[in-house]
Amino acid sequence: MGRSGTGQPSLYEMEPVEPELAIPFETTGPERPECPLVLSSPHSGQAYPARFLAAARLDELAIRRSEDVYVDELFAAATLCGARLLRAHFPRAYLDANREPYELDPRMFEGRLPSYANTRSLRVAGGLGTIARIVGEAQEIYTGTMPVEEALRRIDGLYKPYHSALRGLMRQAFSDFGIAVLLDCHSMPSWTGSGAKQERIEADIVLGDRYGTSCSPAIADFVERELRGLGYQVQRNKPYAGGFITEQYGNPGSGFHALQIEINRSLYIDEASLEKKPAFAQVSADLVEMTERLIGLAMEMARNTGRALAAE
Repeated sequence: MGRSGTGQPSLYEMEPVEPELAIPFETTGPERPECPLVLSSPHSGQAYPARFLAAARLDELAIRRSEDVYVDELFAAATLCGARLLRAHFPRAYLDANREPYELDPRMFEGRLPSYANTRSLRVAGGLGTIARIVGEAQEIYTGTMPVEEALRRIDGLYKPYHSALRGLMRQAFSDFGIAVLLDCHSMPSWTGSGAKQERIEADIVLGDRYGTSCSPAIADFVERELRGLGYQVQRNKPYAGGFITEQYGNPGSGFHALQIEINRSLYIDEASLEKKPAFAQVSADLVEMTERLIGLAMEMARNTGRALAAE
């Protein structure tokens, strides 16, 4: 391996493509939009490059604690109702698509970051930039630094194509229906904070609409009401108000709506082993039922625009 200017080991000899990520993401569901609803699961990827794992100081199970484990599976059957689902295969610990494209910590890299990189965001300070420094309870991922070119390669090869695909799905939905509704699907640990400041999250589900700015209140209110009717404890915007995707794709005044949904992992997996609980099937069925009803609301909103072309 090479050496950095600081004497730390360089993590990567540059290679063009990680073979494990030859298919970095996929879209499932109908080929053309059958409804205005798009689902995204940017954090459920499990295709860990061998080179990445070899460069990490943590074992794979520890790194996987940053995943939104099985979230794509929880919502997969919603595609049978006409929604389209974009799900990442690349892991969140490798590249986080729910960040700005260049939220990067200069301490992680050899070489100079581009001048447009955001090196001062709160997420970078917390170790959770576009290329994460930590997982779990502030556990450092890497044993040393990596070339800046490696970070840019991940952004160009994974981040940008993922967002290009998501924009395309939203634009297609809007073109056919006059509105587009994004449900950005995530999971959350059953606790927040760390050490002595760790607190249990009482909610089963947290909805994030960026305090009413990323989607119509009618959508957020509807989803909350439906989930409560299914027996779940629901909170709005605390502790998760929505990330970059919700902010970037939600513009309700222009007909683009984005709502983040966070599912408490303790509902459906053992958080230590990451094994599915027997309740997994029921949680999935409930989420798909809610999603099917949300499609009904979205179709009604589309009809009100007079542009529900695909429904004719």
